[in-house]
Amino acid sequence: MDVYEALYTTRAMRRVKPDPIPEPVQARILDAAIRAPSGGNTQNWRFLLLDDPEKKNLLGPLYRDALDQLYRTLYAPRIAAAAAAPDSPESAQMARMAKSSQWLADHFEQVPLFLFAFVQADRSGGSIFPAVWSAQLAARADGVGSALTSILGAFHDERVKEILGVPAEGDWKQACCVSFGYPTGRWAVAPRRPAHEVAYRNGWGEPVGFTVDEPLWQPSEG
Repeated sequence: MDVYEALYTTRAMRRVKPDPIPEPVQARILDAAIRAPSGGNTQNWRFLLLDDPEKKNLLGPLYRDALDQLYRTLYAPRIAAAAAAPDSPESAQMARMAKSSQWLADHFEQVPLFLFAFVQADRSGGSIFPAVWSAQLAARADGVGSALTSILGAFHDERVKEILGVPAEGDWKQACCVSFGYPTGRWAVAPRRPAHEVAYRNGWGEPVGFTVDEPLWQPSEG
């Protein structure tokens, strides 16, 4: 797969089939992850793959509660704004995202594979998130969709670590959880605000010097 195709089409794919992901594909996902840059080459990360039905059954209710808390706190203003102007493009986008997120919550136990990423002394995420993104890109190359979430760590961190058997010693911190599965939808370039609207050059608010009105990579026809 062309690297730009992977970069432009690896978006959050929360709706996935329950079909298991073969171990050779899982191995490629993890092997790509550990090749990512690591601050000081310390590699102070651990990756936990989860496909155990019993443990997913324990985590599913926690995930649904975490999503509900997210909607009632951090996302509350966005939800209220969407309800106040339901016909706006921003509201439509928010509604699609909320519907997709709710699907993952409702079907958490049926998702075939999760990856939990843990770190030591990586407060910025500068080492772990490049590794996780490499895992997601590798999954895309094998036709596997993924979606990153951090709400389990935000709202139920200790209980999640207890379920997963994370040792108390070592000060391991849960960075994120990524769902993996073969998507029910199609791959596409995600709509985003143009780069020149969110980027500056040499000073805050200064024009970046170019405009990008359409994605610079497009799928080939046919």
